[in-house]
Amino acid sequence: MTQPTPARRGHTQPLPPMLCAALQLAEAGVPVLPLREGKVPFGNCPACARNACGGRPNMKRAGACQCPAPCHAWAAATTDPSVIASPAWAATWRHAVAVAYHPGGAGLTVVDLDTPAAVAWAGETLPATRTVPTPRGEHWIYQGTMRSSNAVRPGVDIKSLMNYARWLGPGTGTMTVLPSVVRDLVVREDTTPAAGRVVSSVSARAIWNPSVATGCRHTERYVRTGLERGLALVRARTESGAGSQAFGVARFLAVQHAKCPGPCGLDAIAEEIVAAAVLVGVPEPYARRAVTNGLETAGEQAA
Repeated sequence: MTQPTPARRGHTQPLPPMLCAALQLAEAGVPVLPLREGKVPFGNCPACARNACGGRPNMKRAGACQCPAPCHAWAAATTDPSVIASPAWAATWRHAVAVAYHPGGAGLTVVDLDTPAAVAWAGETLPATRTVPTPRGEHWIYQGTMRSSNAVRPGVDIKSLMNYARWLGPGTGTMTVLPSVVRDLVVREDTTPAAGRVVSSVSARAIWNPSVATGCRHTERYVRTGLERGLALVRARTESGAGSQAFGVARFLAVQHAKCPGPCGLDAIAEEIVAAAVLVGVPEPYARRAVTNGLETAGEQAA
């Protein structure tokens, strides 16, 4: 029988590169978490699936979750090295493709500029601060926190409280205090108002049909299936995030029609998305702005 090889004294297994980077950030006071394929947080464990545990205490709706795994996305971000290097996080680091951090937890706000046009706008509009190159644009990082919001203008997202940003290096330049011009980008209205509050009424809802899509290269079944899936995602956001979801759905669906000769009836598709967002409490002006920005961003990506 082959005898097991004894471990060498003093020999330690090298840490995964992502884990090393995360520990260095944590030491500097930046809460971190691992990202999986697709550069998104790892999914919840079975006990936390569908928020069955009630969520973490630091989330918008405070729960009592003390799960040792990195569940609940940004809310799992931590500076505790014993958690980051724990056995419960070990598997995620082995499969991680990037390190993310919680800007709000570090007292920061990231202006995520996703297109060259957005970077040019920032250069003309925003005070200079520390900047970090990204694959599609730049992160402008300011000292101070605020509410996060996607699609505050074409190609621009705000990532601060209750959000995460990918760590892409320390960047260059001197970090400055969060200016009012950035705070003013975020619509002050809540995406989900108090129960019973009437925010708007979309009376005559436009419905997409082939008669408004005479230049579309897709079948009616393809378009309706994709649209219904997108509308379901928006309607599922009954507590928060429906406006951001509407932006994402509009952008995704518009990209599918980028190579069509047109018209494809995108106006009717937009109206259906707006109606779905309003149904779960998004103020109609906010919903229309999010959907319009989603369509415009898709156009910039396709250009």
